[in-house]
Amino acid sequence: MGKLHAMSANRQSGRKQHTPLAQARRVVIKVGSALLVDARTGRLNRAWLETLIADLLRLRRRGQQLILVSSGAIALGRRHLGLAPGPLRLEESQAAAAVGQIRLAHAYKELLEPHEVTVAQVLLTLEDSEQRTRYLNARATLETLLALGALPVINENDTVATAEIRYGDNDRLAARVAQMASADCLVLLSDVDGLYTADPNRDPQAQFIERVEEITPQIEAMAGRPSSDLGSGGMATKIAAARIAVGAGCHMCIAAGHHRHPLKHLEGRGRSTWFMPHSTPVAARKQWIAGTLRPAGAVHIDAGALQALHSGRSLLPAGVTGTRGRFESGDTISVLSADGIEVARGVTAYSDQDTSRIMGRRSIEIATLLGFHGREELIHRDDLVILRPQPVPPAAAVSVSEAAP
Repeated sequence: MGKLHAMSANRQSGRKQHTPLAQARRVVIKVGSALLVDARTGRLNRAWLETLIADLLRLRRRGQQLILVSSGAIALGRRHLGLAPGPLRLEESQAAAAVGQIRLAHAYKELLEPHEVTVAQVLLTLEDSEQRTRYLNARATLETLLALGALPVINENDTVATAEIRYGDNDRLAARVAQMASADCLVLLSDVDGLYTADPNRDPQAQFIERVEEITPQIEAMAGRPSSDLGSGGMATKIAAARIAVGAGCHMCIAAGHHRHPLKHLEGRGRSTWFMPHSTPVAARKQWIAGTLRPAGAVHIDAGALQALHSGRSLLPAGVTGTRGRFESGDTISVLSADGIEVARGVTAYSDQDTSRIMGRRSIEIATLLGFHGREELIHRDDLVILRPQPVPPAAAVSVSEAAP
């Protein structure tokens, strides 16, 4: 069966306390519409949601940072608008989402606020994870919310997204969020308990797969159709999400969420399928940075900054002595020593023009020099890779800014 393990539930029990969920520092949890909304009444399944909230509070108490990707807005909104059962046109989905998002956000706020947990609603579209500036802004917002102790609740911004810029399902949205936030673990709570070699409803010989080490064509061929009228995804979207997640160094789990206290059930005897990455989130990101074939530009640094980088610190504007080429915030650039050797590579928080204004200055002066409060670091250490010293073309070895002052 390739690089996967089909194991019985008995062999799973006793090991759940050691799952990646229990060990993760940052966890993204996706909740499907079929779990949140009663298919018969179109109302919020509040009794179940209360048990999920109890699980989230338990994970927070043990020091884990959480991001919730929640479906359900369209399913909630269509009832209040009196929309008929069946597929909706795009404009009907957008209208339903506008109504449902308010009710969904209020439900999370109402259940978490008594426990002194601040809920933040974040609405994203596909462009927010594909367009560089939007991606960086969304990533910075999530980092800030988590640092301040808030619990971000994310959904696709269906009210403004067109067909061309929609994810179309929250499985892939959750994977993009996990990638964006450098999460260690992604849990997809769904109406299925994991991946099978075939559709178990049609094939009694279908085997359950507990662990997937590599997403092969064989694994992808096991995808099926959506099992719920409320959800927009199926196993195919979950495997697509897994490919994104593991590529970012994030463990991903598919688990049945209909149980009361679904996360507690998962960590106990609950059956689930885990997709295993081959690196950590930070390592995967740095591998991507190091593999950039054509950095957009370069900055020169002084000896003090070079020593700081080799000590594992970020690159601050104070250590920059010059720039080369044109680059924008979010571009990958080269970091050059005083003698023109590329010593590092990283994602810059500032354009070449802004860098030319703040280089050699203290971070506290950035707001005065640029007119806005930007990041203290030109390149944060998590976005920076130290390279083996190698020569660069003489044209790159300049010590003054080519950008306008």
